[in-house]
Amino acid sequence: MTQALTALSRRGFIKLSAITAGALAIGDMPVAQAARDAGLINAHGDGVVPSMCEMCVWRCGLLAKVEGGRVVKLEGNPEHPHSRGRLCVRGQSGLMNTYDPDRVLTPLIRVGKRGEGKFRKASWKEALDLVASKMQEIKDTYGPEAMVFSSTHNLSQMQFENLLYAYGSPNYGTQRSLCFNAMIVANTMTYGMEEPERIYDADLQYVILTGRNLFEAISTSETGDLSRAIQRGMKVVYLDPRFTKTAAKATEWLPIKPGTDLAFHLALLNVIVIEDLYDHRFVERYTIGFDELAAEVAQFTPEWAAPLTEIPADTIRRIAREFAAAAPHALAHNGWRTSNFINSFQTQRAIAILNALVGNWNVTMRASAGESSGGLGKPEQPPYPRVSALRLDGVPYKFPVVPLKIGVFQELRDSILTGQPYEAHGWFISRQNPVMSLPDRSKTLAAFEKMDFIVTVDIMLNDTAWFSDVVLPEASYLERYDPLLPVGNRVYLRQPTIEPQGDAKSALWIYKQLGERLGLGDYFQYEDEEDYINQQLAPLGVTLDDMRETGYIDLPASEEAEPEYAWDTPSGKIEIFSDTLAKVGFPGVPTWDAPPEPGDGQFYLLTGKVAQATQFASQNNQLLFKYADEPRLWINDHVAADRGLKADDWVEVTSEVGQVHVRLLPTPGIRPDCVYMTPGYGHLSKGLTTAYGVGASDSVLHVTYTDPASGSQALTQTFVTIRKV
Repeated sequence: MTQALTALSRRGFIKLSAITAGALAIGDMPVAQAARDAGLINAHGDGVVPSMCEMCVWRCGLLAKVEGGRVVKLEGNPEHPHSRGRLCVRGQSGLMNTYDPDRVLTPLIRVGKRGEGKFRKASWKEALDLVASKMQEIKDTYGPEAMVFSSTHNLSQMQFENLLYAYGSPNYGTQRSLCFNAMIVANTMTYGMEEPERIYDADLQYVILTGRNLFEAISTSETGDLSRAIQRGMKVVYLDPRFTKTAAKATEWLPIKPGTDLAFHLALLNVIVIEDLYDHRFVERYTIGFDELAAEVAQFTPEWAAPLTEIPADTIRRIAREFAAAAPHALAHNGWRTSNFINSFQTQRAIAILNALVGNWNVTMRASAGESSGGLGKPEQPPYPRVSALRLDGVPYKFPVVPLKIGVFQELRDSILTGQPYEAHGWFISRQNPVMSLPDRSKTLAAFEKMDFIVTVDIMLNDTAWFSDVVLPEASYLERYDPLLPVGNRVYLRQPTIEPQGDAKSALWIYKQLGERLGLGDYFQYEDEEDYINQQLAPLGVTLDDMRETGYIDLPASEEAEPEYAWDTPSGKIEIFSDTLAKVGFPGVPTWDAPPEPGDGQFYLLTGKVAQATQFASQNNQLLFKYADEPRLWINDHVAADRGLKADDWVEVTSEVGQVHVRLLPTPGIRPDCVYMTPGYGHLSKGLTTAYGVGASDSVLHVTYTDPASGSQALTQTFVTIRKV
């Protein structure tokens, strides 16, 4: 019998959570049978299970300590190169995601108005039948292109994409255009790869970090490498309008004016070229387009850049000379974000070229394995149906160099609103929260209102699930298998440490069930999760049972010698001048693109990660919440004093698209023309009893600006006013 879950007050949800938490505490938690069979868990439900974290995309190896059938501690696996025996605070708190009393543990079907929060419980059969029937109805009536799919980068993404491509829709929204499209496209145009690997060996002497706040936006192994390099005396120059924890660790902090990172790097290129400080041998042998670059950057002197960046010309010239003198043991970090303006693509190109000029390839940078298959197999399947419909996000007809697999998410949302080039009617969302992550939340909610049907796959009733028609509960990463992950010379396994709670299911199971109901079963030729993994392992001559105990297997050594240099560009070299860009109307070498500036009484709105949260996904985690700072708006202390504002005052923050109220934090650690908000707060879903009502959402304020070259979202190009309330 189904039971209506009405929209509850915060107090009501807390009561429900307390009951659920009590049940979990005293209940008999079933350990994963596979772990028991493998001897990892004993008869008392105690043991240690190797698996992988999913509190961010770094995917560290972990060891889950299980006592009495319950995960009680997570530690870093010393056999995994991303963890090396360590987990960050988010990784250690991951067990609380599994045991969150707000977990969705049964399929839900909306019974009230969208966003009202009224759902009823349903069986998997009823929920899956409903989702498949709605998807089929949309396909039959409007064509498969009327169904939009979106997901965050994850290990089961290949099967999400399998469902998308088999269904026949071209409309795929990923998180990448909101995070690092500028970096990906710039690297692809320059090196022919999305992101080269950084090398932090004992010889690394000099690093320039442009907005890459590695001590708070933690990538466990790289953050550790950077920390150790600083301890041994490596110099770090850090550019950021805000004094972050990385700024505190840096040798030199430059509070650069937002949007002018490009001018700074153009001036570095100017000095290195004009003063003949570049690596002639490397540039002549392994790059093309140096002469075009030299002609372009001749005008961008440190004296030109100084008034734009508000960094003295002598400082810029000194850093350029120091960087070149340290070469090839120098690194300009091609961080995921720089200033977050529409000129960030040109900034990323300038950073990539700066590295090329000092010849640091295979010294401080090298080709990354990327998304290598590691020689793994996969289930057989027929070819995908041909797709003829235009994409709603404008790739490639508006964004010719943006990879199809990445797209431009915010443009997809905006095309849903305009109905051009055609109407969208359904949205399938997995492990993603566009209500929180896309800029201008009012636009996203308006786009949701235009949908005939929305389905969300997640472990929580996040803000997007709150506005969905059907919510399908996924097992947490401690409760499921995912496809294998090759890293270096090994393949790593995510395996269940406990059985899924309630009726939660793995994504591999959910997508297969939907595929079969949609008549697409030939694209999902695996019996279950274990069969899927065994098909992956078949070419290697091993089975899942062979890797349960350690959580990994070693790949056979390759007989082919690695090339000293390999760039997958049209020329086969590092392309300082990109003919690909020039042919589609963009500058072939980096050039100045002046950013807009705030008007009188306005501030740049900065945003950025903190160590205690994972994007928009972990604010309900009770362990992380316990140690998180209260979300407040940073403002320069002198500016606050001049305006008669003090700590903890409530202020109204207004942009051209939205308005929020938030408490104030005056601090000397931010430029006078900037304010800063921590992202991920201001949740709308009352199903998140810890996070609901806490802080304000920066997505309410952000205006949608898209870089025409890379499709990257320019978040800092939003300007706001502040007044006391």
